[in-house]
Amino acid sequence: VITGPYAFSVNYFDNFAPNNNSIGKENIWTAENIGGSSSGGIRSRWHLTMHYNQTPSGWNGFTTLSDFYNKFEATDVRRGVAYNYTSPSAPANPGKRVNVGFLIGQQYNWQTDAPLNDRTNAPLIFTPEVKNIELEKNLEVTGIRAYKYPIDFQFDDNGNVDNDYVYFRLGDVLLMKAEALLRSNGAAAGLAIVNTLRANRGATPLASLTLDNMLDERGREMYHENWRREDLIRFGKFLQPIQERPEAADPKYLIFPI
Repeated sequence: VITGPYAFSVNYFDNFAPNNNSIGKENIWTAENIGGSSSGGIRSRWHLTMHYNQTPSGWNGFTTLSDFYNKFEATDVRRGVAYNYTSPSAPANPGKRVNVGFLIGQQYNWQTDAPLNDRTNAPLIFTPEVKNIELEKNLEVTGIRAYKYPIDFQFDDNGNVDNDYVYFRLGDVLLMKAEALLRSNGAAAGLAIVNTLRANRGATPLASLTLDNMLDERGREMYHENWRREDLIRFGKFLQPIQERPEAADPKYLIFPI
């Protein structure tokens, strides 16, 4: 049972929306941004993902691995939704496919829903496969794109968008408590907390709680919130081989250079 001033938001992505200061019920500590006048560069959170031909035009940058994307159930809202913009930043004629979360497959015009093309005039279809080094036309379409902060259309051109930057929120607190219980012979109580969270996110209950699925759950809940590296180190997974890197990493990467 969750008590106190915090509660699950109506929509998971409300916590990151332009008006998240009022509808982000899970946010405990944020950096305030004031639309149109001051901001900490939050629009980079969608520009780094968007293709050049999407709106707003992006940098065709970061992607995620299909191994991580496949950790989400199809019903898990954290994987992505067609977000309902309810703030003043909402576009006048929003299309049906202004999605937040992971972008995969054919991409569409945000106003008309017309299929988009890449700069070679081929269909803009983001594919699950991506390599460490991509060349030529693959640069524009390979890889699943992710962004978590719903776009502030009103102030995107200005740069001073209204989305408050989230440092700390309820989902993290719940998973920290569940992990602490798991690591202190309280797996049953930890499982109950995790399944309460998963129920709100549209995911099916876990049958048991282990260190492996605890780490997976933190990944699903906390992606793009700057905790993954610390989590992987704490769970002893940071140096292990991963998709697109079949060998173990050098232990020197456990620390940051000064």
